[in-house]
Amino acid sequence: MTSSPDLPETMRQIRFAGAGGPDVLTVETVPLPQPGPGQVLIEVVSAGVNRPDIQQREGKYPPPKGATEIPGLEVAGRIASLGEGVSGFAIGDEVCALTISGGYAEFAVAETGQCLPRPAPLSLIEAAGLPETYFTVYSNVIERGRLNPGESFLVHGGSSGIGSTAIQMAKLHGARVFATAGSAEKCAFCKELGADEAINYREADFAEEIKRLTEGKGVDVILDMVGAPYLARNLASLAIEGRLVQIAFMQGYKVESFSMTPIMMKRLTFTGATLRARPKAEKAAIAEGLRRDIWPLLADGRMKPIIHATFPLEKASEAHALMESSTHLGKIMLTTGR
Repeated sequence: MTSSPDLPETMRQIRFAGAGGPDVLTVETVPLPQPGPGQVLIEVVSAGVNRPDIQQREGKYPPPKGATEIPGLEVAGRIASLGEGVSGFAIGDEVCALTISGGYAEFAVAETGQCLPRPAPLSLIEAAGLPETYFTVYSNVIERGRLNPGESFLVHGGSSGIGSTAIQMAKLHGARVFATAGSAEKCAFCKELGADEAINYREADFAEEIKRLTEGKGVDVILDMVGAPYLARNLASLAIEGRLVQIAFMQGYKVESFSMTPIMMKRLTFTGATLRARPKAEKAAIAEGLRRDIWPLLADGRMKPIIHATFPLEKASEAHALMESSTHLGKIMLTTGR
């Protein structure tokens, strides 16, 4: 292992004292983790806060077996140590990385296949807002959803980190973009990012609006995080050969009954995926797709992560409270002060 000569012996990290609300987040001081073969240790400047972190805190989304219980799925910072066999990276390189856990800390371990260089126009705080949402959106909208230029796309929760990424990515991919959001302010935010139409789901039935806006045709791809309450209306909103991609179940995963007739009559595809538990090789392949197709758009400023607020690491509980309020527009970040 090769390490920076001035590494401290200990670091601060966030741990959940138990399952519960934001008040269970505590700060502790522990020895630095060590990178294994094919891994790097990153001196974390910033880490993203994501919905799965909330679920993990509530005891509903434990990390995969063998992974640290420290939360945090994405970080950005400087490489501080290289594990055995690592090539293509050097001490001091500024990177962002998808982490299986452990991001809420001053130092975090990441697989080299899940590390990407900081895009030149972005700060490390902004770069930390890339991995979880960009890996998720690219793999589920472009790859799994097979969105093609000239097609139409609907994302629910358009003002969230996932939504704000999906709007930009789909629009730059050449799609006609629709989004749902829960207020006039959030709808305006979605349109500023490039959505052609934004639907306030508190004031209108999105399925009826999609039918009207597409003159009855429907959309080609839907990215949904809501779950059960939206299933029937999502199927109704899809065009012939449409694809519904499910990436979360924020309002439930059990559907008492629904008609499967639209799936057969419109030849629909209903699919979904999680990111965290996917094999390292699959995540590395997604990273390569991002490097090829999306990183040039970040480098020339055509795409960017939208940062709503930043909190110092020790105020992670406040960051969680903000996320649960659903008043944010874009990403919520933690900073370590390093």
